Amino acid sequence: MIDRVFYGLTCVRRALGLLWRPGIRVFVLVPLLVNSVLFSIAIRYIWLRFHDGRQWFAGWMPDWLDWIAWLLLPLVIVVLVLAVYYGFTLLANLIAAPFNSLLAERVESLLRDEPAPPGQPFARLPAIAARTIASEIRKLLYQLLWLIPLIIVTLVPGVNVVAPAAWFLFGAWMMAVNYADYPMGNHDLYFADVRRRLRRDRGAALGLGGALLGMTLVPGLNFLAMPVGVVGATVYWVESSGPVNA
Repeated sequence: MIDRVFYGLTCVRRALGLLWRPGIRVFVLVPLLVNSVLFSIAIRYIWLRFHDGRQWFAGWMPDWLDWIAWLLLPLVIVVLVLAVYYGFTLLANLIAAPFNSLLAERVESLLRDEPAPPGQPFARLPAIAARTIASEIRKLLYQLLWLIPLIIVTLVPGVNVVAPAAWFLFGAWMMAVNYADYPMGNHDLYFADVRRRLRRDRGAALGLGGALLGMTLVPGLNFLAMPVGVVGATVYWVESSGPVNA
């Protein structure tokens, strides 16, 4: 499994080299712009709410856990940062979903050395939007279902020491599912199909998603996380699926 984790990481590294290839970069601009604007807002929001978060933690912490407050406070801060960034990632994906499908389509054509689909790509955006937005809603419902136990783990004193690891694993998995949905969705694979395929290769999925989640937490790199995610997931799809109809 470890070698598959590293393979997932290399998909992200290779995606960075593909972003500005001729025929690809024009499709990178919209996801890049959406990600840049929303993550700028997220960074400012976290900065403004940091003090409020510390006050909330001080009021919530039971007296009998004062002795471990020095350890739990950083853990709570990490969880809150991951939650805010994750929420903004969901919103960014919803807005940019049709453009991400076009980007995945062009990257796949390049990797398979095939001609690009005929016609004006942006003219197909309304039809693509209907499919991708429906898929984003399914992903959102799936994530909300899993957020319930995560929030419970986060709020229970003592148990919440594992919350950062749980949030990271969940975030890495959902990053992989979110971005793999674009190239696979272009071949009429639905959300359940995407999850099923990734479960068979959890190591690669967690490597890919973990690298992307890490990118969202690094100022500067977070702006590239969305297009890199789409391209990296497309690299994974092309190499794991074989022929187009596989």
